[in-house]
Amino acid sequence: MEIIRLNATDPIDMNGIQENATAIGFFDGLHRGHLNVIRKMMKIAEEKQLKKAVMTFDPHPSVVLNPKHQRTTYLTPLEIKLEMFEEMGVDYVFVVNFSSNLAKLEPDEFVQKYIIGAKVKELVSGFDYTYGRKGQGNTTTLNKYDEFNMTTVGKYALTDEKVSTTSIQHKLAEGDLEQANIELGRTYTINGVVVQGEKRGRTIGFPTANIEASYKYFLPKNGVYSVTLKVHSTGKIHKGVGNIGVKPTFHDDIVKPIIEVHLFDFNETIYGESVTIYFHHYLRPEVKYEGIGPLVEQMEIDREDAKKLLEDID
Repeated sequence: MEIIRLNATDPIDMNGIQENATAIGFFDGLHRGHLNVIRKMMKIAEEKQLKKAVMTFDPHPSVVLNPKHQRTTYLTPLEIKLEMFEEMGVDYVFVVNFSSNLAKLEPDEFVQKYIIGAKVKELVSGFDYTYGRKGQGNTTTLNKYDEFNMTTVGKYALTDEKVSTTSIQHKLAEGDLEQANIELGRTYTINGVVVQGEKRGRTIGFPTANIEASYKYFLPKNGVYSVTLKVHSTGKIHKGVGNIGVKPTFHDDIVKPIIEVHLFDFNETIYGESVTIYFHHYLRPEVKYEGIGPLVEQMEIDREDAKKLLEDID
C-alpha cells in the first residue's frame, strides 16, 4: 500500500499513480457505515479494473473549523486507520492535511486538485459528505463532473439512529460498550505500551499492567471492564479486568485517566511491550472506597464477573 500525503500549498505529484476508485471521508472508527462505503469502492474498482484508494484527512476538520470544540481524540487514530486500510487490500491512501488553506478552497478547486488531480475515475462517499469552503460542495455537486463517476452510499442504521462516529463516542462515554461495539462491527481497542506504575496492585494480590496509549484515543467512560490483552511480541491474548480512571481510593489529585489491566493467571514481566487492549464489557463505574479492604473485596467480584463474561472469548 502506498501512502500519499497532500496539502493545500504544495503541487501534487501524481507520477506513478494509476487511475483509481476512491472512497472519500474522514472515516474515524471505520465503523459499519464507513465499511459499506469502502466495500462499495472495492467492488467498483474490481469491476472497472482500477486501483483501490481511500482519501482521508488529518487532523479532524474541527481543529480548523471549530477550535473551541475541536475533536483531538479518535476512535481510530490515523496510524491505526492506515493499518486497517492495508489489511483491507487498499492500494493507495491519500492523506490530505486539513488546514485553513484547504478549508478556503472553493468546491471546484478541491475537485480539480484532489479528485481529478489524483486520477480518480470512480468516487464513492457517504450520503452526507461535504467539501470545499463552508462545506458548499456535496454529493449532488460531485455528480456534475464528466471526469469521474460518483457513487453515493446511503445511511447505515441499526435502529432509527444512523451509525456514526459521534453516536459511538456517546455510547462509549456512557458506558454502553455493548452497543458501541455493535455499531463498530468489532471490539473497541486501544494500542499502547506497558509502562512502570505504582506497583501497588501486586501488594494486594492484583498485579496490574499500566498501559500508556500510543496515540490520541477516545477513552471509554471511567470504570471497570472485562478485557483481553494482546502482547504483540508473542501474539498471545490474555484475559483480564481493565480499569480506566483516576484511582480515587488512593489519590485525590489525578486528573488524566490511567489505564490498568489485571490479567488472570499471569506472572510474566511485560514492561516496554506493545499491546492491544480489547474492551468487551463494561462492569461498573469507578468508586472511591474507604480503605483497601472494601476495594479488594470488590476487585475479587470484578474478577469473577469478568471471567464468566469472557468464557466464550478465545
